[in-house]
Amino acid sequence: MAVKIRLRRMGAKKAPFYRIVVADARYPRDGRFIEEIGYYNPMTEPSTVKVDAEKAKQWIANGAQPTDTVKALLKKSGAID
Repeated sequence: MAVKIRLRRMGAKKAPFYRIVVADARYPRDGRFIEEIGYYNPMTEPSTVKVDAEKAKQWIANGAQPTDTVKALLKKSGAID
């Protein structure tokens, strides 16, 4: 099972809000997920990122691959180096 850490789009039209989730790569973007580890709100100034760093590190240690966007957000929040 290929596990990814990726963004799940929430919010209204033209007002995106994202949850950072751990999901099987075969599931759709907004479909089923394994665990929610944080959120990202690009609509605030400055944008808000909240991540459970312990869970993120644990999932990465277990082999979950973050997407490029999530990797940048994790670095920005200080969850990974």
